[in-house]
Amino acid sequence: MLERLVDSISRYLNPGQAQFSKPAIAQAAEFTFLAAKRLGGVWALDQLWRKFGFDSIIAKLLKGRNFEMDIERLLFAMVANRALDPSSKLAIEHWVEEDVYIPNLETASVHNLYRSMDFLLDVKDELEEQVFYSVANLLNLEVDLLYFDTTSSYFEVQPSEVDEDDDFRKIGYSKDKRPDLVQMVIGLAVTRDGIPIKSWVWPGNTADMSVVQEVKNDLVGWKLGRVISVMDRGFTSDDNARYLQRAGGHYILGEKLRSSKEEVVEAMARPERYQKIRPNLEIKEIIVGDGEARTRYILAYNPLEAKRQKEQRNSIIAEIESRLERIKQMPEKDHTKAMCALRSHKTYGRYIKQLTGGQLKLNKSKIAEDKKYDGKYLIRTSDDTLSAEDVALGYKQLVDVEDAFRTLKTELNLRPVYHRLEDRIRAHVLLSWLALLLVRIAETSTEMTWRNLRHELDKIQVGKFSCNSGEVYQCTELTNEQLKILRAMGVERPPRYLKINPKA
Repeated sequence: MLERLVDSISRYLNPGQAQFSKPAIAQAAEFTFLAAKRLGGVWALDQLWRKFGFDSIIAKLLKGRNFEMDIERLLFAMVANRALDPSSKLAIEHWVEEDVYIPNLETASVHNLYRSMDFLLDVKDELEEQVFYSVANLLNLEVDLLYFDTTSSYFEVQPSEVDEDDDFRKIGYSKDKRPDLVQMVIGLAVTRDGIPIKSWVWPGNTADMSVVQEVKNDLVGWKLGRVISVMDRGFTSDDNARYLQRAGGHYILGEKLRSSKEEVVEAMARPERYQKIRPNLEIKEIIVGDGEARTRYILAYNPLEAKRQKEQRNSIIAEIESRLERIKQMPEKDHTKAMCALRSHKTYGRYIKQLTGGQLKLNKSKIAEDKKYDGKYLIRTSDDTLSAEDVALGYKQLVDVEDAFRTLKTELNLRPVYHRLEDRIRAHVLLSWLALLLVRIAETSTEMTWRNLRHELDKIQVGKFSCNSGEVYQCTELTNEQLKILRAMGVERPPRYLKINPKA
């Protein structure tokens, strides 16, 4: 039996492993199983990392710099950890040494990880641009439509615990519903295929409206050609719209339905008929103004969403009526307090009005007004070459950015952020973006969620065996499902024997 094992292993030996010879192995009484590590997830990510040339890009950026450690491998380890088992940089030390098998990396001290992060931030702009071109070329990405949005991520630190001279971790509008904590603002540009091509980080009190010009300038620098920027209504202003048209660019922007702008009021009042383009999407095109003052709007209507909003409002109205009835039955001493609480309620207060005598009643005019907006959203575009259908469907794909943020915060555990210094925080977000990029490439190529991919790939293990002549690292047999995933990603399967260490 041992002889057959020796013959099997010999096929994988190279001349440098000659000492691990048949006679030497034959003298061993037995192989001892020492340990097992997870391999599949790291292997797949490392193959994608190399396939898209990230290792070569980092090697070029390292040229002329002298480091005693392997920066590229340490950066990959942090990216893989974020995708597979998000943890602190201190915990990555143990993760690399004990939990996973990372090709050509056996140890990762936290000091070296921090130095690698500092290098990453130094080369951020060059890295992002070169990574984009590499991914765009290999995936043949369509970058005519680029989607942009922002989110916030908080630090579990009270404002009183932050230094006064900290200009980065700030109180701002929290999209995580944590206005009590300091935060940062993160931006992502995503292609129509859902691939995140660039990230930004700003102080926590940054307003969405203020970042558009910076985003536009950064992307213009990549010379992408004709690009249509797609953004939500939080970024819409006349100045931003004009700026997005620079260098031959165009925009698709969400517009606030309840805006007091004359153009919007006129667009909402137009009686044109809707055209059904999807089971739950109807649109109508509206042109307001003439010549240079001409503005093209697309009013979209989702019947399913309209039904949901109507049911939600009816439920609120029923609760208001119930509370008003209960208030009538209250003792006089509790009456005023209950009325004030209902009138100032965040949800119920919008549908209540107070009469001259102090009584409360339903605001039926407000209810009627809200009905007009059920299931509708308004889109503004500067591009006359796109059909109304393409504009509407293009805007709907903003959900891909929301999905990317959701993945960052859940699957990749963007927070808690264990860093205090601004540069380290920025480097942490950059690592998370690289992890998200690999994850979205994997999901797109396999048409599977990362959660399911990670679960299946983590079943691929590597065992460490020892004998008198040395050590052998052997991969578990791959299942048909695992082989199918790796083929869909376009990457190599791991070899049966990953490493052989003959004794001197």
